[in-house]
Amino acid sequence: MSAYKRGDMSTYMAKAETIERKWYVLDAAGKPLGRVAATAATILRGKHRPEFTPHADCGEYVIIINAADAILTGKKLYQKKYYHHSGYIGGLKTITAKYMMENNPERAMTLAVKGMLPHNTIGDKSITRLKVYAGAEHNQQAQQPVAYEVK
Repeated sequence: MSAYKRGDMSTYMAKAETIERKWYVLDAAGKPLGRVAATAATILRGKHRPEFTPHADCGEYVIIINAADAILTGKKLYQKKYYHHSGYIGGLKTITAKYMMENNPERAMTLAVKGMLPHNTIGDKSITRLKVYAGAEHNQQAQQPVAYEVK
């Protein structure tokens, strides 16, 4: 007989209904865009929690401030491109990262985070809990968000 008998231990599985969600604030000023996005994706997915369950949505809310002050390392500012298609023939649109960071830094950060989340219904639900602001002010003071350090 082995030391481990079937039925002695059980694995805890979190349920999305029982999860108590907190709010976190990430400051992107002077930090690489990808590093901030990876930290946000981890929190949105709930992987920082000890009761993380892969098949349940146990993530939390994330507020990213100072998205306009996030930096892109290397030559990404000039070489990285964002693509989207209008749906018509020849309708491929291209935008450089420099243009995107100057005109719509919130979208650049949101696209970076969305690409790091799973491409399924859990990822779709998780991205709705992300709030991105170009400046230092945000509208979620009532939720009493906690500052989270980007490593």
